[in-house]
Amino acid sequence: MRAIVGVQAGVSGQVRVLGEAAGAASLRRRVAYATQAASVYDDLTVAQNLRYFARVLGVPSREVTRVTELVGLAQQAGQRVESLSGGQRGRVSLAAALLGSPELVVLDEPTVGLDPVLRAELWQLFRELAAQGATLLVSSHVMDEALRCDRLLLLREGQIVADTTPSELLEVTGTSDPEQAFLAIIAARGDSVESPRAGSAPMAHAPKHGGGDPR
Repeated sequence: MRAIVGVQAGVSGQVRVLGEAAGAASLRRRVAYATQAASVYDDLTVAQNLRYFARVLGVPSREVTRVTELVGLAQQAGQRVESLSGGQRGRVSLAAALLGSPELVVLDEPTVGLDPVLRAELWQLFRELAAQGATLLVSSHVMDEALRCDRLLLLREGQIVADTTPSELLEVTGTSDPEQAFLAIIAARGDSVESPRAGSAPMAHAPKHGGGDPR
């Protein structure tokens, strides 16, 4: 995920995003990145954080109201980030990533720590953004989220083990559950499913295509 936005050191080969080299200055307003760790300032309010990032990106100030409403934080706009819950802090980071309506939004485990209702609301928002023409690249260890995506890249220990769609994944493995489907793929490769090493990711990349291909 970090390689796609050009912030991962020691990457071999080439990574191109929207036709440009990953991390190119020309992608600054076309590609957004948000991680599970809220990248915002605790001593500023939600609105102050977003106004700051809007100025850095050079987008109109009206974008602050738009993205605050998009992520469901309109009522918390005047609160300091330090007073928010973990889930709300994550949504502030998401709002910052959505400033300026980027073409590609890279989200690294955006639903970590959220209750089922908030998770469902975020995935509804992701679907709406995709319908508007954006491409979302979402990482997750929660296998049921795989079924919410248009296309899947399944990874284990840093290696891609499948490039597929939710329906194809279940059909090929003869299962009705994405976690069992993942385990079936691992078993078919002859890998152990009993004690995977730390860092194994059942479903690490789940692109939702609305616009261009991020590769």
